[in-house]
Amino acid sequence: MRICLLTMGKTDIRWVSEGLEMYTSRLVHYVPFSVKELPELKGAASLSHAQIKQKEGELLLKAVRPSDTVVLLDEHGDQFSSLEFASRLGKYLQAGKDLVFVVGGAYGFSPEVYARCQAKLSLSRMTCSHQLVRTVFAEQLYRAFTILKGEPYHNE
Repeated sequence: MRICLLTMGKTDIRWVSEGLEMYTSRLVHYVPFSVKELPELKGAASLSHAQIKQKEGELLLKAVRPSDTVVLLDEHGDQFSSLEFASRLGKYLQAGKDLVFVVGGAYGFSPEVYARCQAKLSLSRMTCSHQLVRTVFAEQLYRAFTILKGEPYHNE
């Protein structure tokens, strides 16, 4: 089983990239983990928000396999405590399928991407930059693995 964080566009914020790299290096001790950054759309300034979501959706859907379990990081998704997320992650791990967590672009996901996903996860009721959410999510994923392994990173 592998886990991939699939994102629209690259991050151009250095400290966000550094944080993501730090947690990526920690996560590979638990599971094959990768980050796949899809290129930003060219000429997006001339497109409507709906057209942007549609074109980004096409790119996202091409990047996942039919056998993947797809979880969208979405402001309207389910919210969990760290312990609850670790429990949910444990269930995904037991299923044994590759897991793809998806960060969309600034305008969210197309209806087709919503139709393809198995779950939606919200990291907060507050809106977070689609660049920053990469590092926040990677930290929470790392935290979940330490909880599952009984390691002392999470204090509760």
